[in-house]
Amino acid sequence: MPVTRKSLLSGGLAVTLLATSGYLTVQLRDRDRRPAEGGTAPLIAATAAPGTAQAGAGYRYERLTGPDRTVVRDARGGVVATLTDGARTAALTGPSRTFAEPGTTTATLVGDTWVRLMPQPWKAGAESEGWFRGWFQQSLGSSADDVLAIAVQYLAGAPGEKDAKGVRYKGDASFGPLNPNGSAGNDLRLEQTDFLDYLGTPYTFADKVTKQPDKTRYGAFDCSGFVRMVYGYRSGYPLLSKDVAGPGLARTANGLARFSPGVPVLPLTTAPGSDVTLRPASIDPLQPGDLVFFEIDARTGARLDHTGIYLGLDTDGHPRYISSREEADGPTFGDKGGTARLDDNGFYAKGLRSAKRL
Repeated sequence: MPVTRKSLLSGGLAVTLLATSGYLTVQLRDRDRRPAEGGTAPLIAATAAPGTAQAGAGYRYERLTGPDRTVVRDARGGVVATLTDGARTAALTGPSRTFAEPGTTTATLVGDTWVRLMPQPWKAGAESEGWFRGWFQQSLGSSADDVLAIAVQYLAGAPGEKDAKGVRYKGDASFGPLNPNGSAGNDLRLEQTDFLDYLGTPYTFADKVTKQPDKTRYGAFDCSGFVRMVYGYRSGYPLLSKDVAGPGLARTANGLARFSPGVPVLPLTTAPGSDVTLRPASIDPLQPGDLVFFEIDARTGARLDHTGIYLGLDTDGHPRYISSREEADGPTFGDKGGTARLDDNGFYAKGLRSAKRL
């Protein structure tokens, strides 16, 4: 379900930004949670999407290609879900919401696409299987945190929250500690900071390797560590300890792009007779939640060295993604250090090389 400007602005939404913090609060019509008088949390009004209250009946399943996928339509013909063959990622229609990061960009994203992981990869005809019926009934129209909501919980100013064991698992994240040999615009901060460093706790990966966090990197993660936090630790996708092919997410941007599971929606291509990677001719197949990959550091050759999560079209109609960046000292979909758009000739857009749907 490639997201269009029309779909992002639909849904009869009423949105009001009451503050300039860089994180998201979603207020649903069936809740009454107001910030305390004098508080600084932004209030975002979101309206329930039509046709999502009853997820169990009256749906039509339509097959499409490019990539092969199933589109689920309600009784009025509206798309309520897109399920891609071989991918666990589902794009579901839900309440409209707004993402804003006014500290780094005037652009906002308004949309009704919610991204969730299915228990297993989709295949044609799976709508008749029990696992899918139960998951769909529970997930369609849910306002529980999805991939996109989780991603913005690490923006500058996002409030921290701890689990029952006292581990802070969300809140304003850094990119990494200062590099003693770096400078502004020249490796100012150290990379190689994974999600477990943010958490400050050991983690046993799907390949049975246990790693200890680096205490000097607490509260931080690099670009791939951010993706692993959002899709892995928070959303439940298996994680591997290093860059190898296997049933989980590899450690680096290059490993995620070349070795990890997922459906290539923007295939990685190279110039004839060389290993020089090329910018995709079109980004039309992208849908929110897709991982995007970049080659932006000439020192790494053909190695892909940056990754993020595609959010959708902003209110100016431009495709925008979120990633953890050195220049912003953490996750951002803003324009500090280069626009986070994929359709201009900016630093990141020119470095875009591929995209994958998990």
